Amino acid sequence: MTYEIDIAGLKRDLPLCRVSDDLYIGAFVMFGDVELTVHCATELLKRAPEYDYLIAPEAKSIPLLYEMARQSGADKYFLARKGPKAYMSGVFEVNVKSITTMGVQKLVIDTEDAKLIKGKRMLILDDVISTGESLRATEELVNQAGGIIVGKMAVLAEGAAADRDDIIVLGKLPLFNPDGSVKA
Repeated sequence: MTYEIDIAGLKRDLPLCRVSDDLYIGAFVMFGDVELTVHCATELLKRAPEYDYLIAPEAKSIPLLYEMARQSGADKYFLARKGPKAYMSGVFEVNVKSITTMGVQKLVIDTEDAKLIKGKRMLILDDVISTGESLRATEELVNQAGGIIVGKMAVLAEGAAADRDDIIVLGKLPLFNPDGSVKA
């Protein structure tokens, strides 16, 4: 089963994936789809507020983060990692549990990155907003670092997230029943 979606004029068929016995989601994955990544970055930049830096949670939003930075001429962007790395001098961390992740994970940013974020206008990106947990965790990291959140953007908003007015999105992605019909 698939669901055809139009993302600001570009169509894709998303496979429907089981999350639970009564819930399926449309699998939106930018990895490997250069045309989609470039298109979405272009369209989001048209709608973006003025910002100093971009930040996104690891991992599915990495191509979008990179492409938006490239297109905008930025020489720096930030990634909230799923765990501390050996090269980090210290970390800010927040717990997160998203709809597509089993169990609780952490998002972290390096204290050296936090120094650069402090006082800067930050634009938070993600590929899909579902429960909003990755977004919330990234917001918390930016706040801990002293950044100023000027906007939140995603390619798609899924389920109840589609009703949020604090996120700029290119499209809405419904939730699905096991038979592939859209949930009411």
